[in-house]
Amino acid sequence: MKVTVTENDFANAFRAIRPGHFSPNGLAALFAHLEELETMGEEMELDVIALCCDFSEYADALTVADEMGWECEDEEDAFARLDSETTVIDFDGGIIIENF
Repeated sequence: MKVTVTENDFANAFRAIRPGHFSPNGLAALFAHLEELETMGEEMELDVIALCCDFSEYADALTVADEMGWECEDEEDAFARLDSETTVIDFDGGIIIENF
């Protein structure tokens, strides 16, 4: 049985189970990314806990680089390095990365 999830349903599921894990803009960006994957034939099930384990939100790529112990010259360098390592979802207000 399949149920289509709207962006509002998606956000409500996170608010109910993991409020505050992603910002509102981050949730919208993650939803758009997952919808895009589905248009390419990758049907998925909404699992809030798994998505919270698989993805993390950061203010910027330099923050991630610092956490990883990478020496990067600037935001652009950090973003390029990160983008070569994993999926990066860039949105107004931050980035979401697929954890690796």
